[in-house]
Amino acid sequence: MTGVQGDRSNPHQVEENNTPVQPYLYSLNRLSYLNKKIIAAQSFSPKFNAVDGAVDRTSFEGSYKVENGKPLNPCGRTGLTGRGLLGLWGPNHAADPIVTRWKLDASGAKVLHSASKKPILQFVSIKRKDCGEWAIPGGMVDPGEQVSLTLQREFSEEALNSLSFKELCSTLSFCSQVYKGYVDDPRNTDNAWMETVAVNFHDEAGHFHLQLLPLQAGDDAGQVQWVDVDSSFALYASHSHFLELVARERKFWKDKECAKNCHELQGE
Repeated sequence: MTGVQGDRSNPHQVEENNTPVQPYLYSLNRLSYLNKKIIAAQSFSPKFNAVDGAVDRTSFEGSYKVENGKPLNPCGRTGLTGRGLLGLWGPNHAADPIVTRWKLDASGAKVLHSASKKPILQFVSIKRKDCGEWAIPGGMVDPGEQVSLTLQREFSEEALNSLSFKELCSTLSFCSQVYKGYVDDPRNTDNAWMETVAVNFHDEAGHFHLQLLPLQAGDDAGQVQWVDVDSSFALYASHSHFLELVARERKFWKDKECAKNCHELQGE
């Protein structure tokens, strides 16, 4: 398998290019690798509460404390120290695109909830491969990347199998930022934590029911589908809270404001 170095008991180890190497060469290469890691660790001195090169180490929650060279979670202790499973010390920024539509019947009429008699809101949900939980299709902001590009990239990769998100967004009626801040994520530690920008892209006119949104799970998603917004549907981390914000506040949006926000999020 490409990328696997093989059984160390094998007299001829295999590199990624499948070229056999002698055991002593493998050991020397391994030592060189470890020495580089040690040197890198000793010279690692991030600038917290600042934009550190291409890495944004500022927090949406404001300035956070740094103790003994390590950033402290602004929302308190978690019981876990270190960086944990997250990629960065301090804030790890993500972007979560919440794509919604009204549920329609075969004739194109809005389906009403049996109890509230109000239209049923649906959103695109993926089933994460890493933990098996249903979630909003989002992901990490790459160093130096604009959040607007992350929103496009993550939704396209995870739910559209790389269909142009810009083309999709041109059919949307509304888009608005619904949340920006700390995320109650199971990977958070005392020294590393998740923060996100959640943006709702809404289809008011029903274009998504005209096969303009061919959902297809990407590499990080096991499944992808439209799901009714329902408090009984369990979601990963703080994603249920984001959907509550969408359901509660979307009725206050104004067309001109949403059109302006959508153009900004597309980088236009």
